[in-house]
Amino acid sequence: MPNPVSTIYSLEEMLSLIQREQPFAGELESAGCFIKIENYLPVVCTAIHAGSRLRDDLLKQCQLSKTERNLEEAPYTDQFIASQPITLCGLDSRFEYDLNRAKTLSTRYKSAWTRPLSDKQRSESHRKHSAFYQLYEALIRKLEAMHGMVIVFDMYAYNYKQLGEKPTPVFNVGTAQIDMQRWGSVVKRFCAELSKIQLPHIENKTEINAVFEGRGYLIAHTNAHFDRTLVLPTEVKKVFMEEDTGTVYPLVLNALCSGLKGALSQTSAYFQRRHNRRRISKAKMLGSSIEPAILSIDDALSKLTRKVETLKYVNPTNINIEQKRFESAPSRYKPEFRYKQLPINANEFKQQLYQLPIETISDPDLKQLYSSMVDKLSEKIDLLTSIGQESFLYNSLRFYGRPNRTAIENAKFLLYAKTLPEDKGQLYNADQAAEIMLKKAQEWGMHCHITPTASLAARAMVSGKKPPTLYLNSKVMYSHAEIQRLIQHEIGVHLATTFNGRMQPLRVFSIGLPGATESQEGLAILAEYKAGYMSHERLKTLATRVLAVDSMLKEHNFYQTFSYLTEEYGVDRDTAFVTTTRVYRGGGFTKDHLYLEGFINTLQQAQKRSLDNLLVGKCSYQYLDLIDELVERGWLIKPQFRFDDLGSEPEPTLKYLIESLRH
Repeated sequence: MPNPVSTIYSLEEMLSLIQREQPFAGELESAGCFIKIENYLPVVCTAIHAGSRLRDDLLKQCQLSKTERNLEEAPYTDQFIASQPITLCGLDSRFEYDLNRAKTLSTRYKSAWTRPLSDKQRSESHRKHSAFYQLYEALIRKLEAMHGMVIVFDMYAYNYKQLGEKPTPVFNVGTAQIDMQRWGSVVKRFCAELSKIQLPHIENKTEINAVFEGRGYLIAHTNAHFDRTLVLPTEVKKVFMEEDTGTVYPLVLNALCSGLKGALSQTSAYFQRRHNRRRISKAKMLGSSIEPAILSIDDALSKLTRKVETLKYVNPTNINIEQKRFESAPSRYKPEFRYKQLPINANEFKQQLYQLPIETISDPDLKQLYSSMVDKLSEKIDLLTSIGQESFLYNSLRFYGRPNRTAIENAKFLLYAKTLPEDKGQLYNADQAAEIMLKKAQEWGMHCHITPTASLAARAMVSGKKPPTLYLNSKVMYSHAEIQRLIQHEIGVHLATTFNGRMQPLRVFSIGLPGATESQEGLAILAEYKAGYMSHERLKTLATRVLAVDSMLKEHNFYQTFSYLTEEYGVDRDTAFVTTTRVYRGGGFTKDHLYLEGFINTLQQAQKRSLDNLLVGKCSYQYLDLIDELVERGWLIKPQFRFDDLGSEPEPTLKYLIESLRH
């Protein structure tokens, strides 16, 4: 449905905008119709029974309750089509006038009124009916002139309980007024796409003419006036709501909207290829302009999350002191880490977060993305505000999860294998390493800082704040091989996605999508692999982290985890201390198990499809289909910065070890 502050246009203004092929969205003045045109593509979606408004004079005269009227209307069908480039939605109740009946029959609901409608009342309803069809005809005429053939998806919803125990389909396509010899292949394709839609706990069946045959007026009117337009009357079973009361089932409605977005755009693309002889993808049949609601919410989310940076606050500020305490009495050591103060009021942050009007987003997939963003950011705030407390471990498990049995077996497999030799090359201190890395970053066109620091638990860490900075651990030496790995990992992925994310119209790709940690770390390690700098020792480091997390969760004892790594797997004491510190910081930080799992997942994904668009920002696998779509629609800019993909293959034994890892 339109925003309460929607622009109102006269019929003449709308007709002029259509004639001049101008995009617009707004309500038709003194009539019950809302139209949105993002792009003049040859696809129109209608939801003419979506409305429920009644004029004041009719409302006083109506003897049906809102719930009773709702039974015969088709609520939420406007949401079914909201992601499409051209939509026409009814705002008035079909009891005022039915747009799917001829004008003279459109006010025939005699049982709805306490007394018969007056000639004046009928005349006003007929005027609105005529205005809608004037607008509709002008739109179809323009689209036929521009493209040739046009497809119209005419969406309704039907009550099924009154039909008794007879099985009824979720989707019913009515073909009584369709020339099946001419359009049959499109009908078949549409039904096939509808059949693919998955709904929670509901069996989806799509049938033709099982419940309704498509004998309505919109298709009849179209057929009478246009020869090059196909109308597909489609009834959706009211499984998305409680039929009697009108209570909506959000999970089903969201799944329906997302599924219909794909089904409508796939069918539109097929229609274009078959009847307009234009090769086009489904993404190109969707709008190319980002809807204002998304931009507004995205901007608010970006401003809200400026201070939310996990590693900045979870990294201890007193690691050097703690290491000396540990070395003086290892078996009795209990961490007393200190952390930076968090400048965030958790309750205030969450209040602002959940006040974001996510429900105003039309595109169902982006609505789901931003809704998940809100939930994940709420979890992240719980994590940050519990640093140093017992609840931190629970919040870490909720946010990052824990290693499963397969991950632990993979880690042990890598550690028990005899270490393969590696030519590490010359050693450099942190300042020298920073100089080498900065030169590479400059070659890639990245304006960043690379700064040694003594306050890192890791060997390197990227901060995305301005200016983007790669911090190096000043207490360690770096081999030539490790520097090359860090160049690909930290600069080629983490800094690259920082810069790429800042170029995007949507700032959510700088904040980081849900699941971005595993995907980004997996991609970063894949970058090391693709550039030819993967080694067995590197894999063993990742494996050690998995087992350190597992030990921390089981033992809850710093020294026992440290001893497990040194005694069971021969990890040197300095490395074991750093690894153990990583998993005990904050009170139990489980993130480190995601590096090895992320690499395995990313490597397998890369063998099936291109992962290039994961570099547009801080992305995750679960949204890759949507990201690809947004890049194709022009909503996102293709990644400019990326790691070196030299197509290198590891030596045979290392390749065998990697291929033996289970997923």
